[in-house]
Amino acid sequence: MTEIEEVAVEIVETAAPKRVRWFSKAWFEKILNNEATSGLVMIFAMVAAIVCANTAAREPVHRFLQTTMTVGVGETLFSKSIEWWVNDILMVFFFLQVGLELKREMTEGFLSDIRQVFVPCVAALGGICCPAIIYAVVNNGSPEYMHGWAIPTATDIAFAVCVLMLVGKHVPQAAKIFLLAIAIFDDLGAIIIIALFYNQGVYLSLLGYACIATFVLYLLNRMHVKAFLPYLMMGVVLWYCFLNGGIHTTIAGVVVAMAYPMRIEGERESPLNGLMKILKPWVDFFILPVFAFASAGLYFGGVTAQTFTHTLTLGIIFGLFFGKQIGIFFTTWALIKMKIASFPKAVTMLDLYGVAVVAGIGFTMALFVGKLALPGEASQQEIRLGVICGSVISALWGAVVFHYGRRWKNWFMTRVLKRENAPL
Repeated sequence: MTEIEEVAVEIVETAAPKRVRWFSKAWFEKILNNEATSGLVMIFAMVAAIVCANTAAREPVHRFLQTTMTVGVGETLFSKSIEWWVNDILMVFFFLQVGLELKREMTEGFLSDIRQVFVPCVAALGGICCPAIIYAVVNNGSPEYMHGWAIPTATDIAFAVCVLMLVGKHVPQAAKIFLLAIAIFDDLGAIIIIALFYNQGVYLSLLGYACIATFVLYLLNRMHVKAFLPYLMMGVVLWYCFLNGGIHTTIAGVVVAMAYPMRIEGERESPLNGLMKILKPWVDFFILPVFAFASAGLYFGGVTAQTFTHTLTLGIIFGLFFGKQIGIFFTTWALIKMKIASFPKAVTMLDLYGVAVVAGIGFTMALFVGKLALPGEASQQEIRLGVICGSVISALWGAVVFHYGRRWKNWFMTRVLKRENAPL
């Protein structure tokens, strides 16, 4: 079952909930597999980070994140801060999960049919290009910040789904599936952007070894090896080559995911789905909350009117809130007008606008890209402020659009225009 099918089943189950005994195994599994739950956990981690950044816990937390951890085998030692381990080790597993989801959708899911792929792909492309253009326009007079153009281009699917679940009965099923499809292409776009634009100088010799490791992964796939350990070992080699070869280490997770087999001939169970089932709770309830806690510590004592009006902050806020809306909604609207795209009658233009607004929640991926694009601590305060404000505004306005939009539309049509059943 693909992610989109799982969400469709979850929507049906939400409409007609079954009685599940609290603290039973079924109840626990339902909680772990609920996207809204993981979104709430990340919200809690974000709030905890902000609270710690503005209380007496600020200095102890900062010292803890900068504490050096040394890990190594033989003469190869890595002495890095805990924050580095979070960004370059834990986030590899997040991208492994993203890669597994992409492969599943491309082989057996929504992205396996080119006719279904085109509309969300073009909409996602609009949702990547428009925020980047708005950011670039705002920062046109600040060339030192232009490298951060990709910060407002990403969508945080866990937060977005969390918002949709909170206003669930007001959101058509097809609109939720459309948002998921856009988010999948957003993830793919983020992977390509990181690989192409945020490397640190390429060393061909190490990338040659990376190519050999990738070929070994390909052979493992062709030999129908389903045990994950050999893939993990090659993934470690790939990670080391990328670390020292100038490519960001998270791409290693994507390469391993693409090599891992979806199906093994003669076996009913999918190795890829089995790995995702194991990996997903760890990513949703440990890795992403830890990253959120380590990255979202916005210190309000350093926030001034100048911080709010800083071009870096405004570029991110405008990109997430206005850029996503304009890019996704008007691209989709144009495809519908050209009769290239069609949606079920239950999905109105207002619903598609709501999807475009909610896609402006860029929290996790936007913070991650921000650290890659402008790694200096001097810019992180503005990046955190921009990402948090842009994401929160998008979440609140998206919830308002879905919850009150139809009511406002009906009032406007009947009371102002004196018409009924007018399309919107």
